Amino acid sequence: MSHDAHDSHDALESRNSHDSHNTHDALESRNSHDSRNSRAAPRICPLCEATCGLTLTIEGARVTGARGDRDDVFSQGFICPKGASFGGLDADPDRLRTPLVRRDGVLREATWSEAFDMIAARVPALIEAHGRQSAGVVLGNPNVHTMAGALYPPLLLATLRTRNLFTASTLDQMPKHVSSGLLFGDPHAIAVPDLDRTDHLLLLGANPLESNGSLCTAPDFPGKLKALRRRGGTLTVIDPRRTRTARLADRHAVIRPGTDALLLAALAQVLFEEKLTAPGALAEHLEGLDELARAMGDFTPEVVAGTCGIDAAAIRTIARELAAAPTAAVYGRIGSCTVEHGTLASWLIDVLNILTGNLDRPGGALFPLSATGRAPRPAAPGKGFALGRWTSRVSAHPEAKGELPIAALAEEIQTPGDDRIRALIVLAANPVLSAPDGDRLDRALADGLDFMVSVDPYLNETSRHADVVLPPPPPSQSAHFDFALNSFAVHNQVRYTRPAIPLEDGLMDESEILARLVLAVGGMHGTPPRAVDDLAIAAALTKAGAPKELAAELSGLTGPERRLDLMLRLGPYGLTLDTLLAQPHGIDLGPLRSRLPELLRTRSGRVELFPPPIAADLPRLRGALDERRGQDGQPAPLLLVGRRHLRSNNSWMHNVAALRGGTNVCTLQIHPDDAARLGLEDGAMARIKADGGEVEAPAEITETVGTGVVSLPHGWGHSRPGARMSVASADPGVNVNQLLDGTLLDPLSGTAVLNAFPVSVAPAH
Repeated sequence: MSHDAHDSHDALESRNSHDSHNTHDALESRNSHDSRNSRAAPRICPLCEATCGLTLTIEGARVTGARGDRDDVFSQGFICPKGASFGGLDADPDRLRTPLVRRDGVLREATWSEAFDMIAARVPALIEAHGRQSAGVVLGNPNVHTMAGALYPPLLLATLRTRNLFTASTLDQMPKHVSSGLLFGDPHAIAVPDLDRTDHLLLLGANPLESNGSLCTAPDFPGKLKALRRRGGTLTVIDPRRTRTARLADRHAVIRPGTDALLLAALAQVLFEEKLTAPGALAEHLEGLDELARAMGDFTPEVVAGTCGIDAAAIRTIARELAAAPTAAVYGRIGSCTVEHGTLASWLIDVLNILTGNLDRPGGALFPLSATGRAPRPAAPGKGFALGRWTSRVSAHPEAKGELPIAALAEEIQTPGDDRIRALIVLAANPVLSAPDGDRLDRALADGLDFMVSVDPYLNETSRHADVVLPPPPPSQSAHFDFALNSFAVHNQVRYTRPAIPLEDGLMDESEILARLVLAVGGMHGTPPRAVDDLAIAAALTKAGAPKELAAELSGLTGPERRLDLMLRLGPYGLTLDTLLAQPHGIDLGPLRSRLPELLRTRSGRVELFPPPIAADLPRLRGALDERRGQDGQPAPLLLVGRRHLRSNNSWMHNVAALRGGTNVCTLQIHPDDAARLGLEDGAMARIKADGGEVEAPAEITETVGTGVVSLPHGWGHSRPGARMSVASADPGVNVNQLLDGTLLDPLSGTAVLNAFPVSVAPAH
C-alpha cells in the first residue's frame, strides 16, 4: 500500500473510531435491537489500556454487536476498532473450549480433572526432586486485563516460592517501575499526565493515536490531545517517525532512535544553566538537587545535538517552552523505555516534571488513587527500593521488582546445572514471539523442559509446547475489574461488570482455573478452590490490621467478588461491592489530586533525585556522546524501531479477521532516500539482518520515517507449525524480535532493547 493510501486509511480509521455515534454503530444498534431476543449488557473493554466502557448487544448466548457506552463515567461513549470487534474475538472458532493434555507426544482434548491431576502429579514431584528454583513462571501482559489475572498470580508465586519470575514488564515498562522505585521508594508510584487540565504536553516515544495510551489509562486519548490544542495548549512530540500523533503536534522534533535520555539530560541542563528550575512546593521534599545539577553539566545542547539529531537551538527552545508553560507534563513510553538507556530516560522524565514544579500538580503529572489502592497514610520514611537482591543463575542478571529479564529465560532452561528451570508455568504469555531470539526459546521449550503448563485461550507459538493447556472462557463470560490499570488512570473512577453471558457448559471460569492451579502445584489438589480466596482474604485482613469478623460481612457471588469487596472497603474511598453494582456505568471519584508526600516510601522520606544506581549508570550515558553516526565516510547503520497498530495489541488480535488489513500489516517502513540507495522498490521483499538473525518483509517506502531509520511492527510471526490460529497463520508476517540475540539489555531494569538497534537491509533475491 502506498504512503498516501495509508494516510487516507488512517484518517478514516481515526475519524470512525473517534465518533462513537457513527453510522456503523447506529446501524448495528438498530439491527440488533430489531431482534426480539436481543438484550444489552455493559462490559469494560479488556483489549487495551484505555479500558473503555462498552454496550454489548447479545442475542441468546452470542455477542452480536459492541458500541461505546455513552453513560460510562470514564470513556463516555468512545470506542476504537478493537472494542467494536469484541464479538468477533469473543466467538473466535479457534479459541480452545476444553483442556489439552500431552499424551504420547501429542496434545489431545481432556477433562478438567485429567488436566489438574496431571499438574498435581508432575509439578510438586519436580520441585521435590530438584528444588524450588527448578520451577519458573512467565506472566504476559493480558494478565492485567483480566480480573483473575490480577488476583491469582501473586498467590501462585507465593505457593511456588521461586525466584524465577519472568514477565512482559522486561519487554515494556520495567524502566518506569525502577525509576519510580528509586525516586519515590515505590515502583508502582507512577505519575501520569493530567491530560484534561495541562497547558503543555511533551511526549516522547509514544504514539497514543495508535496505542490508546500506555501506563496512562485514558479513554479517547486522541480526543484529549485535540482538546488540548483547542483550549490553546501546546503538544510537542519527540519521535523518529512522523506518526499520527506527531502529525497532530504543534512541534515534531525528529530524534535519532535510542537517544531520548541524552535529549532529556540536555533539557535538564538548560533548566539549570538558565536558572529556569522552579520546583515550587516540591522543594521541601527533594533530596539531591545540587548533585543532580552537577551531574547534568556535561549534557549541554551543543554537545548532545550531534548525537540525538536535534539541533541545540531547538533543544533550548523546547526546554524554555516547558519551563514557561503555566502547567506542563512530560510523558514517555515504549520508544523511551525499550532502549539501551531506558531507565535513565524514565528517570529524567520525572526529573523534568520535578524541576519545572509540575510533578504532583494539577495540570502537570499526578499520581492516581484507585478505589482498591492503599488508603492514604501519614508521610514517613520507608524501606526504599532495592535492586539486585538476587541474580539469574546463568548470566547473573540482577532482579528488578522481583523479576528477572525474560530475555534470559531460554538460557535458564537450556544451561545444565543445579536450579535449572525444569517446570514452567506460562500465564497468558507468548514469549516465543514477544521475547528476543524466539528461535532459541522455541527450542528450549521443545527440548529443555520436563513439564510445562499454559493458561491460554489459544494454541499459539508458545502454548503449543505445553504438556497441559488450560483455556479460560471468552471475555463476555468473565467478570471484569481493572485492578492495575485504574492505578494509571487520568481521572479517578471505579467500574465493575459481571459476566454478560452465563458460563458455557464445559468451560471453567478463569478464577477457578487459577485457584485450582495454585492448589495443584502446592500439594493441595482436591481442596475446594474457594479455600484459595478464603486464605487470601484472611491474609489481607491481617496485613491491614482489620478485624477478622469483616470476612463474614463481605458480599459477592464468587471468591473474586468477595476479595474485590474487601479491597474496596479497605481502600481510600470506603466503597463496597454493593455500591459498585448499583452503578453499572461506574462511579466518578473526581480529578487527580496532589498526593505528596503521603506516597513517598524512600528511606529518607523525600524524593531522592539522584539515587546511587542512577549515578552509577550515568557514565554509560556520557559514553554514548562519543558514538559517531558513521565511520570512515561510510553511512551509519540503519536503526530499527517498532510501531503500534490501532487494530492490534502486541500478538493478541491477529486472529480476528475484522481487525486485519488497513494499516495493520507487517511491512518494513523505509525512507525513499534509503530505499533508493539500497535498491529497494515499494512492495518488494527486503531482507533485514541483525545480531540475532534475519527476516524478510515487504518494503513500504514512506516519508513517515526519517533517513537512517526503518520500522517493523512487534507481535507478528505466526508461522510456526502446531499453532492453531487460522487467520493469523494465513498472513503470518515476521517476528522482529528474531533479529535480537537477547544480550542487549538496559542494565538497571533488565529490559530487552527492542528499539533503536542497528540492522542491515538489502533486497531479498
